[in-house]
Amino acid sequence: MTDDADQARTETRTATATAETTATADTAADPPTTAGTVAITVNGTARRVAAGLALDALVATLTTAPGGVAAAVNEDVVPRGSWPTTTLDDGDRVEILTAVQGG
Repeated sequence: MTDDADQARTETRTATATAETTATADTAADPPTTAGTVAITVNGTARRVAAGLALDALVATLTTAPGGVAAAVNEDVVPRGSWPTTTLDDGDRVEILTAVQGG
């Protein structure tokens, strides 16, 4: 075989693998649409939640820690006292962190 044929086969395999990876990533990042829900990202994972869900309710579903929990929405830290009035909107990026003690 010639170098040109080898290169063409390599480019075809790379293009196919890239297309398959992109299709898988698009599917994983876009949870199914359901009426009355919004798409958000929680700690890097796409999920759908009820429209109008408050941050405190989301945190309660993800951790039972009584304290040491911090939350940010769209890179802004939300004070714990504001969680009940902070509703999540379509496209919001939520990070929830729990402090762990020990060494």
